[in-house]
Amino acid sequence: MAKIRTQLVTWDEVVRWSRGLANKVIESGFRPDVVVAVARGGYVPARLLCDFMMVNNLTSIQSQHWTEAAKAEERAIIKYPYKIDLNGMKVLLVDDIVDTGESLLLAKNYILKNWGPSEVKVAVLQWISSAAKFKPDYYFIEVKEWIWFQYPWTRLEDTYQFFKKMLFEEGKYGRKRWTYQELIKGFMEWFDLDVGEDYFKDAIRLLVNNGILRKEDETYILVMQ
Repeated sequence: MAKIRTQLVTWDEVVRWSRGLANKVIESGFRPDVVVAVARGGYVPARLLCDFMMVNNLTSIQSQHWTEAAKAEERAIIKYPYKIDLNGMKVLLVDDIVDTGESLLLAKNYILKNWGPSEVKVAVLQWISSAAKFKPDYYFIEVKEWIWFQYPWTRLEDTYQFFKKMLFEEGKYGRKRWTYQELIKGFMEWFDLDVGEDYFKDAIRLLVNNGILRKEDETYILVMQ
């Protein structure tokens, strides 16, 4: 049984979902003057929406809540706050997913207060309706039960963080030594997720480079906890 419910998202799905989301915005009659990506998860969907909707103006804002895979900070923050003049413009604020929604709401309110648009609407690929504090103006998929979606643009980052979580939890019960095969087997048992050989190898290399694991012959030893 997976200890964290996860689902792998492919590039093809991202493109298909983004096209579907763009069509929903177009059909509503809303014509944004500028698309604002919520960094970092909103970058790819925002650029795709610009293409599908023929919007030339694209900028971004970094509103951050999730700092590690499936682990939330206590509150959302605007990282690197700045001001631009969007006086009278219609803004489409884009992210990959609405989970709690705190980071998106913070970004929307910041833009309304500091950038001077006439209107801000929110569009996301996925809306977790059971967890979110608000319903976005546009979404392509409603997710009724919480799950961690593993997007292509966070594949290595999430794999690394998931390995850390597994290693630290197992380490609490005395598990310190792992073979490479045991690491992969444990990861897939914990998360029911196969990210592919390249990502497994890269994540384990990073764990060694960052001093979390030490390699001795064919064994990996948990060092940092």
